[in-house]
Amino acid sequence: MSKAGSLILVVEDEVTIATVLQDFLRQAGFETRHVENGLAAIEIIKNSPPSLVILDIMLPGMDGVKVCETVRQFSNVPIIMATAMVDEPDRLQGLEIGADDYICKPFSPREVVARVKTVLRRSGLSADDMRRDSSQIQMDELRQRVILFGQSLELTPTEFRLFRLLTSHPGRIFSRSLIIEMAYSETDEISERIVDSHIKNIRKKIAAVQPDREFIHSVYGIGYRFEIMKP
Repeated sequence: MSKAGSLILVVEDEVTIATVLQDFLRQAGFETRHVENGLAAIEIIKNSPPSLVILDIMLPGMDGVKVCETVRQFSNVPIIMATAMVDEPDRLQGLEIGADDYICKPFSPREVVARVKTVLRRSGLSADDMRRDSSQIQMDELRQRVILFGQSLELTPTEFRLFRLLTSHPGRIFSRSLIIEMAYSETDEISERIVDSHIKNIRKKIAAVQPDREFIHSVYGIGYRFEIMKP
């Protein structure tokens, strides 16, 4: 998605922070709109959908996590959540209910602009592009096998479930805790280190058949995201 015509809704109750963000976004060629209240943000997203939302967690009217959860009931608009560094549970919760990315306060406005461009580029694939890429991943449930761009990917049952989870929502960030909950049957015995080990094994198997592509991307301090990058 190009910057031209891209409207960024900044949902932030600290006016100083919102003003700085808007200034940097406008310098980068984006249009912006600012609202301080969570309930008002929902109405704007319903009636005048923006291209992307930067959503603070601590808001009057309705907190950012609840706003994100409500928006996901009617819209797939990209959402970047803004949170204090110490609010890890809130950050994880936001990602698990559908936020596309997060930024930690205090943040660099330039970093925010870079994140906005990345998320817009990721979400801006045409429907044809998404259908074509999705068609290159075939899940053989019976044989617990994946056909990835025409190449057979032999996975263990656990690796298959993990890979299926990640590919079910390309671009979405899955925290390690959510992966454990959704991809493992005996969660009491699973640690985040085991998840990392399984991801490492899947990456090795992918590299053996697709050495020039990276599919599973690490999100520092959070978890993993599946995204098909062009070679």
